[in-house]
Amino acid sequence: MIESKRLHIKNTLARLIHNCKNIKQLNQIHSHVITSPHLSPIDGSFLTSRLFFFLCTVSNSHSSLHYANKIFNLIQKPSLFIYNAMIRANATKIKDPFSCQCLVLYKELLCNDLIPDSITFPFLLKECSKRVDGMTGRSIHAHVVMFGYEGDVYVQNALISLYSECGVLMDARKMFDEMSNRDVVSWNSIIVGCLRGGELDIALGLFQEMNERRNIITWNSVITGLVQGGRAKEALEVFHEMQVSNNNKNMVRPDKITVANALSACASLGAIDHGRWVHSYLERSGIECDMVIGTALVDMYGKCGCIEKAFEVFKGMPDKDVLAWTAMISVIALHGYGNEAFELFQEMEAVGVRPNAVTFVGLLSACAHSGLVGKGRWCFDIMRRIHLIHPQVQHYACMVDILSRAGLFTEAEELIRSMPMRPDVFVWGALLGGCQLHGNVKLGEKVAQNLIELDPHNHAFYMNLCDLYAKASRFYDLKILRSLMKDLDIRKSVPGCSMIEVDGVVYEFSVNRSPEMLMEALRSVLMGLTNEMKVERYMGCIELI
Repeated sequence: MIESKRLHIKNTLARLIHNCKNIKQLNQIHSHVITSPHLSPIDGSFLTSRLFFFLCTVSNSHSSLHYANKIFNLIQKPSLFIYNAMIRANATKIKDPFSCQCLVLYKELLCNDLIPDSITFPFLLKECSKRVDGMTGRSIHAHVVMFGYEGDVYVQNALISLYSECGVLMDARKMFDEMSNRDVVSWNSIIVGCLRGGELDIALGLFQEMNERRNIITWNSVITGLVQGGRAKEALEVFHEMQVSNNNKNMVRPDKITVANALSACASLGAIDHGRWVHSYLERSGIECDMVIGTALVDMYGKCGCIEKAFEVFKGMPDKDVLAWTAMISVIALHGYGNEAFELFQEMEAVGVRPNAVTFVGLLSACAHSGLVGKGRWCFDIMRRIHLIHPQVQHYACMVDILSRAGLFTEAEELIRSMPMRPDVFVWGALLGGCQLHGNVKLGEKVAQNLIELDPHNHAFYMNLCDLYAKASRFYDLKILRSLMKDLDIRKSVPGCSMIEVDGVVYEFSVNRSPEMLMEALRSVLMGLTNEMKVERYMGCIELI
């Protein structure tokens, strides 16, 4: 009878631990484990281990790790299982990149004559990745080999992630190539490493090699990497490939991350037809249009010139954070509606949303595009004085742009001299733009020299100075400068290009083509058009060449 009661209490408490919802309940269960006269020491040890494991692996509460540490410190001889649970908890729950508790625990583990296993190493390597600590990571790698776990797929995946995170892509690729058994995590890890390292073509090659092994993380990583790498057109191509691709006979369906990045690609290209299609796909698929997706839609419609649609989406969002408000303000600013941007800013403050540094970049840009010098000064002042946001180099660049466009060069120069950081090319470029606008050759020469010193091989700065000389009829200086450019072999390294979207197809035109080639390319675009208005519009483009 007593034995039956003991088992009943033990099983009940174990079930309560498994179904526990919060730390308060766990405290109550722990109290029963400690105080119950019916449980044997073995039962107490078993239940404490279960409770400890729950704190380390299941609970996401911030206080759960602190509670687990208390229990850990009471255990006289922790087992490898206990050490692994604590290392895992510290690696996954602590976000501080300077924390080294995992490594301290690992050292204790070794000092207590315990031998690490394949579960120990992945979380130690995760900790090194979080710290971007390649030196310690290599030491852990040596231990992996020493203890014979260099062939474990989970350990190998963690090593690929470590070397990728630390920028040692060559070692990550070597580890991947030497793997005899790869899973989808292995492929995803090396692809993400290549994308972060700027090796987009290598990443695409690996992506094509994966074929049916791709999962949603694979697709999202590649699409995101291409968008961030400035290859938005290819990102859209991968997104459309995703629509018709099967993964082990199961369709890999886009999620919120996929849609947000596809919209970002449309915004970069100005591809409004693609953007509308992605929006309609979003509505058909039943994916929730949360704040992230809503903000991406506002940004896409705004950058594609559909301000009314952007505002319609913005107004339809039930909840708006600072990013959503900032996106809408930036869209209005982009199209030169300065006063309207400030009205929206006042509405944002009225509903209790605090602006951030990016919000003020949008507002200052609106002032620059609309010539609102007074409001620009006011905005720059309240950013520092009221909202306690320290101006960054982007804010100074916007403010210099406002003053330079208005011809207030003395004030612009004083502002540059007062900057707590060194002016970059955008700050000097804003001042040079004002000099070109107002024909201020003397100051323009000085600014152009500063820019050339910052980046002596950038052709744009030489061309800006050429433009200044041409407008001032200083043709002798223009001739000398062009001769200097020829001697220094200063030329445009990457040809400029433009993109237009016709009937949902994005066409790219490069400036290094001859006028005849460009006319032929444009005519080929027109071949498939049936709408007379479109033909008339694009024929106008040909006449301008």
